[in-house]
Amino acid sequence: MLLTVSKRLEFSASRRLQVKHWSDRENLAAFGPETGAHHGTGRNYVAYFVFTGPVNPSNGMLINISEIKERAGKVVREHFDHKFLNEDNHSFREVPPTPENIAKQLYIGVAPLFSDADAKLVACHLSESPDRSTTFYSNGTCDANYWFEFSAARRTVSPHLSEQENARFFGKATSIHGHNYRVRLTFRTEKLTGEMPVARFEEVDACLRSLHSELDHRYLNQEVAGLKDRPITTESLAGYIYQRVNANLPLHRVSLHERDDFFSEVWNDKTVFLGMQMPFNAAHRLHAAALSDAENAKLYGKCNSLHGHGHRYLTETTIGGEYDSRSGTLRDLAAFKKAIEESLRPWQDRHLDLETEDFRDAPSTGENIVRALWSKIDNRLDHQLVRLRLWETANNRFTLRRM
Repeated sequence: MLLTVSKRLEFSASRRLQVKHWSDRENLAAFGPETGAHHGTGRNYVAYFVFTGPVNPSNGMLINISEIKERAGKVVREHFDHKFLNEDNHSFREVPPTPENIAKQLYIGVAPLFSDADAKLVACHLSESPDRSTTFYSNGTCDANYWFEFSAARRTVSPHLSEQENARFFGKATSIHGHNYRVRLTFRTEKLTGEMPVARFEEVDACLRSLHSELDHRYLNQEVAGLKDRPITTESLAGYIYQRVNANLPLHRVSLHERDDFFSEVWNDKTVFLGMQMPFNAAHRLHAAALSDAENAKLYGKCNSLHGHGHRYLTETTIGGEYDSRSGTLRDLAAFKKAIEESLRPWQDRHLDLETEDFRDAPSTGENIVRALWSKIDNRLDHQLVRLRLWETANNRFTLRRM
């Protein structure tokens, strides 16, 4: 199992995407029309700094999130926030400030600041817009993400099932209905080069335009030739989009969001995943029995307030397993939802420390909450759980993965 803690920080900056010794045509092909912004253009960036390491059994923390905010925040403020990156940050004098290069430089700037900690920075995720994000990993691997949207109608049915079987599998979703889909395409490189983007704009743009034309405002069961003999499920549709893109551009994975709280992923090794988000409301107080009152107050700050405080926690449960090509499903959706609901119900509208047994002897930190929740959900899902995320706030995320 791998546990990570992520801290979200924001900054604003301007930049110009251009390689000086390339022709205008080469820059346009690599970076798109933005390269013509001769004095730069701007973005509101969101960065996630992702740490892993052992959890301290006495205080329940992998790392003090306040330390991430303080140390990483200093790097962000001094070198990235409200800067024209091409001129004000020496890292971009020779390489263009693409999202991938910015994420890499954030990692390079922040990682050494935690050399004295047991927790280590393993990734930096950077979002520059709803349509563009990236992740740089400590081993040098880098993902470039491109999002696009389309709206379409469908009946959730499989041509390989009888009418009765479809009704049993998919219920009222067998009627014609529609969704506003969001798709994330992820391209990966094992080594990020300085000048060349992970994926060239003109190739990605052509791919997105083709997909949008094929899928947008279509009745998927009848108007998309490539889907005629496929189950029209979220999992199957994600697989189809993967195949379409990968035929032209080497694709690492695709994520298809049917709703904000429900998605499917297909990876280049043909594995299929299904994810669902679900919130719960609860109160808690961060307090470690092994520490003195003064030590607790210093460590946890206002989270140690005597009467506690609360959150609207958000969970994201992702499962993997055997994909059934006949039905086009990974798992029955109603059963998936029920398993999560039953796992969260004992914590809903409760004080986690005072009204549950899970935190009688352990502080209710995000690290301990996500670890306690894992077994509850995993047992109900026949051990198909592969990733569990917990947002305590929009800025603090805790993730447990099956390795």
